[in-house]
Amino acid sequence: MQNKGIIRAFAVAMALVCLYQLLFTWRTRRVEKEAKTYAAGDYQKQNYYLDSLSNTPIYNFLWLRSYTYRECKEREINLGLDLKGGMNVILEVSVADVIKALSNYHPDPTFQDALVRAAKMQQNSQDDFISLFGRAFREIDPNAQLAAIFRTPELSDKISFSASNDDVLSVLRRESNSAVENAFNIIRSRIDRFGVVQPNIQKLETSGRILVEMPGVTEPERVRKLLQGSANLEFWETYDISEVSPYLSVADQRIRELEKKISPAPVAVDSVPAAQPVAQETTAVEDSTQSLLQRLSQENAGTTADSAQLQSDISRDYPLTSLLVSQMPSVRNSGQAIPVSSGSVIAGVFLKDTAKVSAYLRMLQSDRNVFPQNLRFVWAVKVWTDPETGKGTDLLELHAIKETGFNGRPPLEGDVITTASADFNQQGGSSAEVSMTMNREGAQIWARMTKENINKCIAIVLDNSVYSAPRVNQEITGGRSQIVGNFTINEATDLANILKSGKLPAKATIIQEEVVGPTLGGESIRAGIISFVMALIVVMIYLAFYYSTAGVIADISLIVNMFFLMGVLASLGAVLTLPGIAGIVLTLGMADDANIIIFERIREELRAGKGIRLAVSDGYRNAYSAIIDGNVTTFLTGIVLFFFGTGPIQGFATTLVLGILTSLFCSIFISRLLFERMLNANKPIKLSIPFTADVFSKARYNFVDFRKKAYIISCSIIAVGVISMILQGFNMGIDFTGGRSYTVRFDQTVNTLELQTSLRNAFDNNTPEIKTFGSDKQVKITTDYLMDDEGALFQNVDSVVETRLFEGSKILLDDDVTLEQFRSDNLMDSQKVGASIADDIKKDAVVAVLLSLLVMFLYIFIRFRNWQFGAAAVVALFHDSMIMISIYSLLYKVLPFSLEIDQHFIAAILTVIGYSINDTVIVFDRIREYVALYPKRPIKDVYNSAINSTLGRTMNTSLSTIFVLLIIFIFGGEVIRGFAFALLVGIGVGTYSSVFAAAPVVYDLINAGTRRKKGKQVK
Repeated sequence: MQNKGIIRAFAVAMALVCLYQLLFTWRTRRVEKEAKTYAAGDYQKQNYYLDSLSNTPIYNFLWLRSYTYRECKEREINLGLDLKGGMNVILEVSVADVIKALSNYHPDPTFQDALVRAAKMQQNSQDDFISLFGRAFREIDPNAQLAAIFRTPELSDKISFSASNDDVLSVLRRESNSAVENAFNIIRSRIDRFGVVQPNIQKLETSGRILVEMPGVTEPERVRKLLQGSANLEFWETYDISEVSPYLSVADQRIRELEKKISPAPVAVDSVPAAQPVAQETTAVEDSTQSLLQRLSQENAGTTADSAQLQSDISRDYPLTSLLVSQMPSVRNSGQAIPVSSGSVIAGVFLKDTAKVSAYLRMLQSDRNVFPQNLRFVWAVKVWTDPETGKGTDLLELHAIKETGFNGRPPLEGDVITTASADFNQQGGSSAEVSMTMNREGAQIWARMTKENINKCIAIVLDNSVYSAPRVNQEITGGRSQIVGNFTINEATDLANILKSGKLPAKATIIQEEVVGPTLGGESIRAGIISFVMALIVVMIYLAFYYSTAGVIADISLIVNMFFLMGVLASLGAVLTLPGIAGIVLTLGMADDANIIIFERIREELRAGKGIRLAVSDGYRNAYSAIIDGNVTTFLTGIVLFFFGTGPIQGFATTLVLGILTSLFCSIFISRLLFERMLNANKPIKLSIPFTADVFSKARYNFVDFRKKAYIISCSIIAVGVISMILQGFNMGIDFTGGRSYTVRFDQTVNTLELQTSLRNAFDNNTPEIKTFGSDKQVKITTDYLMDDEGALFQNVDSVVETRLFEGSKILLDDDVTLEQFRSDNLMDSQKVGASIADDIKKDAVVAVLLSLLVMFLYIFIRFRNWQFGAAAVVALFHDSMIMISIYSLLYKVLPFSLEIDQHFIAAILTVIGYSINDTVIVFDRIREYVALYPKRPIKDVYNSAINSTLGRTMNTSLSTIFVLLIIFIFGGEVIRGFAFALLVGIGVGTYSSVFAAAPVVYDLINAGTRRKKGKQVK
């Protein structure tokens, strides 16, 4: 072995660097263990303890330098959110809103229609929104000029009157990119103020999207408000309840008519009374409406004799008003009621009815004969608080604001705010408020607004939600104001931070979200460590059993490999996820492949009569080609996974790629150094025990003649799978369909049918999918409730869905469990994937698989310089993928664990592609070698001999990998069980296809080509 000194020096240097990096992880774990002991289960107290140590030195490296806790955290192995808990979101900044703002909200109908059309086009296009908008604008009116819309005072120096549409689009694209960059900086500022340790914030390649990872977060609702709040603060004049009540009866009548339009005799629109005549009959209609609201409140209070019949009649005759609550029964004074409607609050609406009310109001929005043109309804940001108990209810207030500004803009906006701070309520009590100070211009407008609205309410609206609507008692001068709304100090602090960080240039919406509770994260770590340790032990025992002394050498190189891999992960700041641990465990199985190839080669040389030293030397030399080919193909698959995967899949790809590199170094160089050391010391080296000495060495199977039967078996399985795909399809995960997913744990066994019925009622007859997830006390709930654009009616829609989930789950909860307790104790994790990003994931998945197949074909074509080898490899990979997909379609209703088609399944397919091509290349390499060695033998015998000679390596590598995957499947936890099952199936099928599909297809293709050339079959 040449250059042993250089290799030994490099190994020592790498070991020292890895040790240096891993010591940071060891030190932070000690500190966090102390914090956990100190907090005694109080997660918030634990975080406070760690925050206090952020700038405290906790580690001295050789007395040369001290590192603080924060610096050690930056250098430790990063755990993914699925291992330590936290929140992962992808935000999308609305480019459409940026364009509207750049036009100063121009009312041009062509412009408005183009925005709507571009939004629809974006659902099925990979082009950016600016390009789609330009295309839509041209389609609607080819002669229209964008310069007429966008030559505003702010853009007058960039857009001239004669600017072409393409020039204007270029300016819009630059301004849009600048707005996204500004949004990124504002979001970073908000998160920094939030105080999360080690947040990860980065812009994604797709324009307008920002990834935010916040480890350790236990209040996802608070984070949602922090991230999605655009800080678009507005001050509006309002309508009083007495002014709006007359229009509600007209609204009920109009809704009834619209719902009857499907009948043969639809009601004409112009038959609806105009707004002005209704206003002239205010007294009669108002009395009728107030009477109805009184009856509704009595029904809600349970005081009406025939409650069910009354509710049915009212719902039919008054579809909108029947959902409004004007008063609630008093808790302390039986028979009395507490008013909900007052000032700008038209009524309260139960959370379960908010979607329906919003749909009705949207239905009437374009009908100017129902409500005044400048009347707009806005939901409150928080539920109504019972003044007697001080507790929140499940009623959401509906406010009526008056649009009096130009182009529907408010008279006063948040850009006049100079400072904002959280304070305790000046009137006393435990609630907090936000105090604001305005600049001179804002103070003047505020003084005028308050002077003109004495004894009326002014609504303070943030991001289209009413935070406060105080009644004005007198003119307010000096530019000071408060936002009060029964806030906690945390809520007030977050709101003040949002205002101080600045206004986002456009609305930011969470299009993908994953929340993992600390309990589930801790369980994932334990499951990952258990599976890792057990897999390491099993593989080491197997190698030592099968290869004796050489197996012990492989075990040592395996331990060194794991040490190097963890050190490299820490050095690069890579994130270790649960799929990443699976990647490491899989690396254990695949790392043995190089050792097994080498050992089998050495055993062949020994059987040929060579001495041990020469056999080791020739064995390593002859194994290099197969090792490099096999690992390069898997490496290329990992690269594709990394660039087309997201989140955990990238974590899996990272560990897989790094694991291949460290495995190559350890298998080729570390094990060789150990062999050389033993040879130089004249120590005996054994490569087998008597039981394993001749296993597969005398194999003489006729694989070529069996190929047609193998073709029939494979085609039959695939045909059955295709029929299953047509008849029952797949269990598609929300990664591809969009939707919400919740993992909920209860204290009792779950009857999924009863829970499904309860949740269907809570979700407005939207039936969720419920499956047992792990134990019979834990379920996974999937739903698309309020996921479509029509459902996103108010800012806190995610909170509303969680509230409905809580209501539907009450049949399995104790009576005293609150929503907050349900979120912290029962809701293990949640995930949301919007429709737009689900489409992107599907497209990326297809591209990733096709690109992997293309890369495999090109590599093998270049490496073997024969298109037949490349084509056969692609056929085998297609065969493996189709059988995996078929089994998922056939068994997803049968097996007791999840078989979803999601990103993890795509990762499994790509991993199997890498593994299968690795196996196939080994066989191909031996075929090429034997064809060159035995040119006069019948081609069939050459192929059979080549395949038989690789059986030892094929079976040993497959068995060691399957042992590892079985351990992941059994002990790795429910989250990764489906992924492990896919790999188990794939590895088995990949091993089969290497022998019974790939090699025989090469034989048939080459044989067919030879027949065409010579006009006869080569035998």
